[in-house]
Amino acid sequence: MPQPALTLYLAAPRGFCAGVDRAIKIVEMALDKWGAPVFVRHEIVHNKFVVDGLRDKGAVFVEELDECPDDRPVIFSAHGVPKSVPNAAKAREMIYVDATCPLVSKVHIEAQRHADNGLQMIMIGHAGHPETVGTMGQLPEGEVLLVETVEDVATVDVRDPDKLAFVTQTTLSVDDTADIVAALQSRFPAIVGPHKEDICYATTNRQEAVKAMAPKCDAMLVVGAPNSSNSKRLVEVGARAGCNYAQLVQRATDIDWRALDGITSMGITAGASAPEVLINEVIDAFRDRYDVTVEMVETAVENVEFKVPRVLREPA
Repeated sequence: MPQPALTLYLAAPRGFCAGVDRAIKIVEMALDKWGAPVFVRHEIVHNKFVVDGLRDKGAVFVEELDECPDDRPVIFSAHGVPKSVPNAAKAREMIYVDATCPLVSKVHIEAQRHADNGLQMIMIGHAGHPETVGTMGQLPEGEVLLVETVEDVATVDVRDPDKLAFVTQTTLSVDDTADIVAALQSRFPAIVGPHKEDICYATTNRQEAVKAMAPKCDAMLVVGAPNSSNSKRLVEVGARAGCNYAQLVQRATDIDWRALDGITSMGITAGASAPEVLINEVIDAFRDRYDVTVEMVETAVENVEFKVPRVLREPA
């Protein structure tokens, strides 16, 4: 019996961004340089497949610095850490390597600059996300106020409405964030924004590709982790852009085939911490069940690359 025909739209860009690529490389180079074990504070990137692969090579993942011994290197994840973490590592004379994405570091520098100019910060982000915790931890308690929604803007209690600035988490929905920024500017006309958009190029590009792809698709899958902010935003963007069924899957075994019964077009993308091998696994699963024609939906070409820290480029 012939397989049903399926047009599979593949978003481009998708998957790994330069910050994730760099963070993974940092762990691999640290293992090469110092041998196992190398400790990593928090998942280096939000992807179980990637984390498990690095664990197999000798990386030990912990949540807090006090779980690490003094005499082994520790790496800080791509999401960034509060200032207290490297300070504690220095006090213990530990070898540490900061794998914070340079675009997150840019937000940290921005927050410090505003604080130096006497401005209280408002951060648009998700409570408890490691990037938000890291950015808010760049300044003393109370200097950064968190808003998650437009509704939060109405109730945020500021010190001086004329001395405010805002920053954002780098992995948010571009459209949702624009609404929150508009609400902040309406309530606090003097608020200072970033010189350049805080939401990173990779998040923006992946969302734009989904917006272009979604109206063509009966269904859409985002390959990514349930704790990955940028992956979850892609699902929301796809649903909002007109795709009736948009779901997050970690890998091919998570696909709900019954929900996809009768589809003729399918969109596939991946969050910034999902490796291409998992995307190919999902495509192969569709090839097993359908007569697949793949069409690329390309909205941008990415050629960004970030250098690894100098300590890893020097001989041991």
